[in-house]
Amino acid sequence: MQFHKDRPLIVQSDFSVLLEARHPAFDETREGLSRFADLVKTPDHVHTYRITALSLWNAAASGVGADEVIAFLDSRAKFGIPLAVQREIRRFIDRYGLVRMERLGEDLLLVSDDIGAIKEMCQFKSLQSYGLCQVDERTLRFSPQYRGLLKQELIKLGYPIEDLAGYNPGEALPIRLKSRTAAGKSFALRDYQRSAVESFYREGSLQGGSGVIVLPCGAGKTIIGIAAMGKLGCATLILTTNGTSVRQWKREILEKTELTEEMVGEYTGSGKDVKPVTIATYQILTYRKAKDEPFLHMELFRKRDWGLIVYDEVHLLPAPVFRMTADIQATRRLGLTATLIREDGREEDVFSLVGPKRFELPWKDLERQGWIAAVECIEYRVPFGKEEAERYMAADARSRMRLASENEAKLDVVDALLKRHEGEPTLIIGQYLAQLRRISARTGAPLITGEMPNEKREALYQRFRDGEERVLIVSKVANFAVDLPDASVAVQVSGSFGSRQEEAQRLGRILRPKADANRAYFYSIVTADSREQEFAWNRQLFLVEQGYRYRTEAWKPDKEVIQT
Repeated sequence: MQFHKDRPLIVQSDFSVLLEARHPAFDETREGLSRFADLVKTPDHVHTYRITALSLWNAAASGVGADEVIAFLDSRAKFGIPLAVQREIRRFIDRYGLVRMERLGEDLLLVSDDIGAIKEMCQFKSLQSYGLCQVDERTLRFSPQYRGLLKQELIKLGYPIEDLAGYNPGEALPIRLKSRTAAGKSFALRDYQRSAVESFYREGSLQGGSGVIVLPCGAGKTIIGIAAMGKLGCATLILTTNGTSVRQWKREILEKTELTEEMVGEYTGSGKDVKPVTIATYQILTYRKAKDEPFLHMELFRKRDWGLIVYDEVHLLPAPVFRMTADIQATRRLGLTATLIREDGREEDVFSLVGPKRFELPWKDLERQGWIAAVECIEYRVPFGKEEAERYMAADARSRMRLASENEAKLDVVDALLKRHEGEPTLIIGQYLAQLRRISARTGAPLITGEMPNEKREALYQRFRDGEERVLIVSKVANFAVDLPDASVAVQVSGSFGSRQEEAQRLGRILRPKADANRAYFYSIVTADSREQEFAWNRQLFLVEQGYRYRTEAWKPDKEVIQT
């Protein structure tokens, strides 16, 4: 086997790929790898990726072919690609679309040009309950009621289905986008937003109508959702994370389309208006009085003839909504997210029930084009005081995480960073309310939590937008769908164990483009040599995959900073 010393990759037979972090071609190679492989870990010198069936199927669905993947790896691998890995890459990518779902009258069909695939499906015991009936050697017939469940089961068996069975048009609703907003500003889709919409719509063909758009916070995913609504011209149900997001969606729809207030409804705990465009929260849909009682509001899916359902922050889709989504596969579905990573491991269900990845643009590409801010990421490692270190050593694993997260020494770092960025719009973000209350009392900055009434919360956000408040302290309630475009500094004092999606969302609070230097700063304060430091490595994986590099520095008690 020929050895190419100057190349950055080692492709291993277990489908892991090692990338030299300090190689001159690191950034370019990382961007290419992220199209079909998942980042697993990021030690200082070598980053480890893994090629999986799902990562290849998402690549195939977004137009990446086996030849392209193999050529990319072969041109950058020190030792070439093991033949078994090449064969499996081709096999997995060829599996996408090997079996298609098509419609015939009232029935649906599973169709394949591969006779062996159909024969194999007839032998799977787990498929027998779906009433599959063999029409011929290339075709199976089944009832439309099993459309979603069958796709879920088949992907587990290694058959990612290409769904060409079509969709109900839904209730017609002409939606025209404005060329100027109510404030008189010109409005038009950016090139990548237009490409994202087209990749979902696909000229109205059977290949379009379902799928996921992956873009960072601040890149205008809401605008893409609104443009998709305009493209389809139909009644739309939008599902999102919280009441703040509901109001932001409504504000954007009224500002950027010719729809009127009477045509856009909010379906939340405080009001339940079902209009041609209705915006609801996942929380209200999954509400029930007791664990063994039915969900009271799932009927919203059937209260109108929806032509499109938009799943905002689709990586947070709750399990009960997955079950409902399996039943409504004849309705077009658009997922919007900054990351396909789910902490519960249900990425395959997103692929099957909402749709495969249709469009993704590397965060660094958007940064280079000026559409999102350039962010400097710094992790400060803070030592324990003597007494706290003793308590930590005596504690169990879970208590250790909390003790490390609430390390009192972090407060000095917060003070120093606020002084460094005095006058700049700053968010202090954390997991533990007691810690955040101490910071609020110490700094005088207001604290926003989930316990605060929506009206007061919105008023504080607005004061921050207007420049009347320069520092806000926020709990997990601000992780998702909070529009604070001028925020340029984020200080993370504690996180949710190893949640990569949370890290991505928190960085997203400061990504919107800035008027002047278009720079932002993301600080993460972590207790050194602790459980928290271990989880911080995992949280950073996704951002490293997107091209962000964390600079790690040790914070000394006398506030001197030493780079490590």
